[in-house]
Amino acid sequence: MDKKVVLITGGSSGIGKSIGTYLAQKGFTVYGTTRNPKNYPDFKTFELVQLDVKDVESIQKAVSYVISKENRLDVLINNAGVGITGPIEETPHEEILHVFDTNFHGPVHVMKAVLPQMRKQSGGTIINITSIAGYMGLPYRGFYSATKGALGLITEALRMETKDFGITITNVAPGDFATNIASGRYHSPVIEGSAYQEKYSRILKAIDDDVDSGGNPIQVAEAVHRIINQKKPKIHNPVGAFLQKFSLRLKKILPDKVYEKLLLNHYKL
Repeated sequence: MDKKVVLITGGSSGIGKSIGTYLAQKGFTVYGTTRNPKNYPDFKTFELVQLDVKDVESIQKAVSYVISKENRLDVLINNAGVGITGPIEETPHEEILHVFDTNFHGPVHVMKAVLPQMRKQSGGTIINITSIAGYMGLPYRGFYSATKGALGLITEALRMETKDFGITITNVAPGDFATNIASGRYHSPVIEGSAYQEKYSRILKAIDDDVDSGGNPIQVAEAVHRIINQKKPKIHNPVGAFLQKFSLRLKKILPDKVYEKLLLNHYKL
């Protein structure tokens, strides 16, 4: 078989770029996407294609372009996404809609675009990049948790709907990694005199510190590579520090209120 063809949304920076670079080095034919390839004139590692996950027409054009060049599409990595922080009560609704359009509706549209080709070739792999935050409602990151949790549930459902087509669908859930996500994250403003002012401003700093001190995103790339080469990968694949992954095990076995108490203590709430 020829080299597998991979499409990575949000491939110009961060985790997406790390995955694309790693897979290209392993001999895969990689296409990454970005909203404006002209912003990356010196990007040579793999080809960047224009795609905005909030624009269905651009999604269709990008997928058609890759298929027209390669006559197949073996792997989709749904990586494009944005962060958001803020008290639920004070987060502007237009920002809530934006994060759901980007982190949830966008990946769904991309999956819809690639599935006909994967059915036609009787095989393919879809890897949705979710988040460890998607397994729990984190304070002041509730909407981010909600988008990633929803994408994880869609992954579970779509696996069952497509099981007869030779298509593998799974997700990789990173913890904190040292990327530029903080610079692109929407922060609800800290409102002077707000009931949430002190706690939100403190946690906001801690969130950014966690990203800055996070692990090397190459760990996510290695996990993606392993999954592509596995015949029957797990549905959920958390990647991150030991304590972050261990927290998922605790959530499964502890009573809800006990687990909530652990989170409250962790965030000093």
